[in-house]
Amino acid sequence: MSLANGRLHMALPGPSVMPDAVLQAMQRPAPDIYAPELNELTQGLIRDLRYVAQTDGHAAIYIANGHGAWEAALSNCIAPGETVLVPTTGIFGHGWAEMARSIGAEVEVLEHGRTTPIDPDRVRQALLADGGQKIKAVLAVHTDTSTSVRSDIAALRKVLDEVGHPALLMADCVASLGCEEMRMDAWGVDVLVSASQKGLMVPPGLGFVWFNDRAAAVRAAMPRVSGYWDWAPRVEPEIFYQYFGGTAPTHHLWALRVALDMIRAETIEGVWARHRSLARAIWAAVDHWGAPMALNVANPAHRSCAVTAVRISPPDGDRLRAWCSANAGVTLGIGLGMGDENDPTASGVFRFGHMGHLNATMVLGMLGSVEAGLHALDIPHQTGGVTAAACQISAEVG
Repeated sequence: MSLANGRLHMALPGPSVMPDAVLQAMQRPAPDIYAPELNELTQGLIRDLRYVAQTDGHAAIYIANGHGAWEAALSNCIAPGETVLVPTTGIFGHGWAEMARSIGAEVEVLEHGRTTPIDPDRVRQALLADGGQKIKAVLAVHTDTSTSVRSDIAALRKVLDEVGHPALLMADCVASLGCEEMRMDAWGVDVLVSASQKGLMVPPGLGFVWFNDRAAAVRAAMPRVSGYWDWAPRVEPEIFYQYFGGTAPTHHLWALRVALDMIRAETIEGVWARHRSLARAIWAAVDHWGAPMALNVANPAHRSCAVTAVRISPPDGDRLRAWCSANAGVTLGIGLGMGDENDPTASGVFRFGHMGHLNATMVLGMLGSVEAGLHALDIPHQTGGVTAAACQISAEVG
């Protein structure tokens, strides 16, 4: 017998759970793409995308995933042969670095491992060593989805300013936007990238790039920008189709409208607070379950509020994920990029995705299913993790 029938709970770190209202917004016929309503819709979306990123700067929408947003940001600011500095805390920093190489950039990688955030002092030393100021941008992942490490983006701006280095600060917020505090303007981010399928609660398919006037000036001095990735016509279109480099992703736009309305109603500060509280409940459960289970990131200040990577004895990560999916209707995230020569598939790691459309009942139900799996599979743990999470939620609410 399986108890998995019913609504599947996707506890993946993206695509996240999508609200019914978002999905319902897409259930309509194709529109007249030349009618003025879509133009008005898009202008409203851009205003609210600025709100989510906390910026007065520019916002461009691409029909793409996060990788497309990476390439768009790089294509507008980095010419072939120019150098970027990439401090990494997991596979997505390396992915952005590889994307930079693919457009012809020279890449300097600062490897930080899988359990600790970007060290501003190491970035400082790299910038001080750049006597000719060849580095044109620092590419930093805010939350690495594979490791659940969250880095201090504002601290990197402080380092750039203290050193007096002109490099742009680019932040990958694919996993963090709409989940974790992000203040683009206040933190001095020049270019920010994200995508639709995580904290923004929309199906995969939209990539976003926000940029300030400083980055716009770099784009204006570029010798050439690939036509599709060029953000200039997207933020100052002469005709509507230039917003998207072609036909608009109409149904995604309707979905995004509903999702942004939900964020506006809760307020972005409320969204951040909810994610913090629910994340602490998950951490409380894992801490209570105890060894051999452990949170990948030891310091709570460095943990993501959107995704949590958990280490467990191999192959129990894979066993637990399979049991939860088959018997409880809960899909946990794989140990993405966390393997080594002894465990190349990272069967001793799983991830909780807790981003976007999520409440206390969903988190407690997910944790209850995991605890049931721990019992069923005879995986060592201390019973009562769900109670610990419930007590944490009670304390958060007050």
